[in-house]
Amino acid sequence: MSLVDALFGAFALPFMSRALLVMLVLSVVAGVVGVLVNLRGLEFISDGLTHAVFPGLAIGLAVGGAAGVLPGAAIAALLGAVALTWLLRSGIANDAGIAVVLTAAFSIGVIVVSRSDDYAGALEELLFGRVLTIPPSDVVPLVVISAIALAMVGITAKQQVFRAFDPAGSRAAGNREFALDLTLNAAVALVVVAGASTVGSLLVLALLVVPGATARLLSGRLWRLFPIAGAFAAIASWLGLSAGFAASVGAGVDLPAGSTIVAVFVLAYAVVLLGSLLVSAAGRRGARRDGLRAAAPTARAVAHAGEGRP
Repeated sequence: MSLVDALFGAFALPFMSRALLVMLVLSVVAGVVGVLVNLRGLEFISDGLTHAVFPGLAIGLAVGGAAGVLPGAAIAALLGAVALTWLLRSGIANDAGIAVVLTAAFSIGVIVVSRSDDYAGALEELLFGRVLTIPPSDVVPLVVISAIALAMVGITAKQQVFRAFDPAGSRAAGNREFALDLTLNAAVALVVVAGASTVGSLLVLALLVVPGATARLLSGRLWRLFPIAGAFAAIASWLGLSAGFAASVGAGVDLPAGSTIVAVFVLAYAVVLLGSLLVSAAGRRGARRDGLRAAAPTARAVAHAGEGRP
């Protein structure tokens, strides 16, 4: 299989084009939301929401089959967002306590799934996604969910950034912390819902965390982080789908599509991180050389002055 066929020809197939459409929309939204997650240091909360969504996925699948997955996940995600926001704002629970609650929620989901006749298949689908088998009827709901999350973040972006860098100033300016926190957590929850239905609940965290972290490495300008994260996530999703198709069709290696996409995300982040470290090291070496050149004339001047003393 040629490179052109893998990168472009594969998406002439209906199931690949659906996967690409959903992943492009989801990854761009996740990248933008993930920048705020990174700035606020909310990676733990995002991980918690993936656990909170899992019981909703499982119950929705058990009650309504494949059609019940999205509604069940959405209800669980929004309830989890409200509960986590309230727990963190009230100060009655620490990270350990929240982790215990979320672990319990995840175990409930596993118990529910275990009652299914196809326990292994259902569990694998919920954990690792079904990006290549997304039904046509799910495309519009997934795009709508992602668009709502993007709108929530877009409307409150300035206030969210203000709160991230200066919480006291944000409070003094009259911004309502609980409302901002709930809005951001709800947006994360909606991304988790869409992501859990595609790449799976265990892998969706990579979509939220990796693009924002990569953007921070590539730029120090705040408002450039959002387009950089979105573009990085979109390109990585496209390359991940292409790589999975090329491996499966061209090389006969059956790779899970969701895991392949996440692997490309992480590999791209590693490349950017390595490049950033090399550039920083080169900059430090250059600064040392400039410092030595600047110091050399002074040293020579001191030596000549010493030689001219009687």
